[in-house]
Order: sequence, then structure tokens, then C-alpha cells
Amino acid sequence: MPTYTFLNLNTSETFTEIMSISDKEKYLAENPHIQQQLIKPLSLGDPVRLGRIKPDDGFRDRLKEIKKAHPLGKAINII
Repeated sequence: MPTYTFLNLNTSETFTEIMSISDKEKYLAENPHIQQQLIKPLSLGDPVRLGRIKPDDGFRDRLKEIKKAHPLGKAINII
């Protein structure tokens, strides 16, 4: 079943419900103060890996420590 995001016009509260299309139409007809929100785009990737934001300094420092401890940068296969 689809997931819908609704906005309560009286309280400005946004909430999500799972219901069929026919149930959604009935729900909106019975509740005129509720409005269906537009579908929000999904994030299909990690913004750090995509270069949209940079990791914080603490994380980058930790990566440098790991690189010093493992200079070859290769994982050891344990069988």
C-alpha cells in the first residue's frame, strides 16, 4: 500500500499514513482540514560521498589515524 504525507491545516502538523488510494480519497473528503502533501524526493545517495557536504574534522582526523596504523591500506583476509 502507498504511504501518504498529510498536512493538518489547523495545527500545521505533518504526518504520514499508509492506506489505499480509495481510503485516502475517502479520508480527505471526510476531513477538509487535512491536505495531502506533495511527494518528497528520496535521497538516493550519501551526501558526503557525493561531495555535497564534507565530513567534520573529527571524522577526518580519525581517518588519518587509521591510515597511519595501516599504511598499506589493504584488508587482511582471515580464512
